[in-house]
Order: sequence, then structure tokens, then C-alpha cells
Amino acid sequence: MRHLRSPFRKPIQEHNREAFAQVQKLVADWQGPIILDSCCGVGESTAYIAEQNPEALVIGVDKSAHRLGRHAHYQNAAAGQRYILVRADLHDFWRLAVEAHWQLHEHYILYPNPWPKAAHFGRRWHGSPVWPYVLGLGGRLVMRSNWVTYLTEVASSLALVNCSASISPLLARHEPITPFERKYQRSGQQLWELEAQLPEDGRYFSAIEAE
Repeated sequence: MRHLRSPFRKPIQEHNREAFAQVQKLVADWQGPIILDSCCGVGESTAYIAEQNPEALVIGVDKSAHRLGRHAHYQNAAAGQRYILVRADLHDFWRLAVEAHWQLHEHYILYPNPWPKAAHFGRRWHGSPVWPYVLGLGGRLVMRSNWVTYLTEVASSLALVNCSASISPLLARHEPITPFERKYQRSGQQLWELEAQLPEDGRYFSAIEAE
């Protein structure tokens, strides 16, 4: 609740601003739905999401140049996909997207990011001061993890803003769309998915509007 009431004041790094500006040029000219694949890693999930949503512009964002540099190995060869991969820190990218009035059709935040130690709660996305900006982007939020407590906490944080979320197990035979998901599945771990429809206008919190 403290983060919902107080805007995130950390200065935005210039390289993140430049990366966002390149993407914004495409978004400004785009008339269809926008799907964001945050923490996309090697971009395997981004390519998959684009294949499943040919009518959308799909944007994958990750802060690691090394992971993004491995995308060719995981790239889906299907023709007609419309997606881009961007290197940027999401703490800045999400804030810039809200500032540019993005409204997402869907937002994927996949593995892993649990930070299981209690002392590190603030490093989990829903415990971070940037979380209100995730809410402000709207759209259908999809999160996956092998740690159901993490998703249960996310659902509780969404309930604070009167947004309901469902958590369901992913069947063992489902098709993995990230290397982490494939690794967890092969090791026999139960995987979970959270889904929530965030309000489109983002007016259930005041911090961003107060900036």
C-alpha cells in the first residue's frame, strides 16, 4: 500500500530511456493490440506469443544482453511473426510505458523472480516500488512460477486494489515456452499460472497520477 500511495522517484537511466524511445516509435504507429513479455530472457516465449497472436505487436524486454544474444537458438521459424526484443531494465521501462500512456492487451511476466528469503520480499515484483506501474499498464496479466507462494502473494497484492486473480496448475504435458519452464517440467516440479484482468484506466491507485 505504501508503494501504491507514493510514486517511484528513482532516476531513469539514459540507456533505458533511449531503448524505450526506439520501441515507442513503433508503438506510436501501431493501431492494434500490444503484448508485453517482461523478463523475456532468450525471447523464446516472445516468439511463441507472437505466433499465437499474429494480430498483435509483441515486445520482449530483458536487461541481459547475454540472454538476448542467445535468441537465435530459440527463435521460432514460423513466418509472419511480429515481435521485437529490447534490452532495458524493467524498473525504468515500465515507468516510461505508463508515462507514454500504454494500455496493454496482455502482459506476461514469466519465470523465475521469486526471491524466496523473507528479507528479500522487496525484490519480488509485487513487493517493489515499481509494481503500481505494472498495474497501470492494464491488460490481461499472466505470471508463471514453480513456487505457488509467490503467485499467491501476487494475488493478495492485486486484491488490495480490488482485482481478482486465479491461480491454476499447469498440466505436466503442457508445452513449455521458456528454458526455465522446460527445466522445471523435466525435473518433475509442479508449475503454476496466475491470470488477472487489470482495469484499463489504472485509476484504482493515485501515485502515478500525482506525479
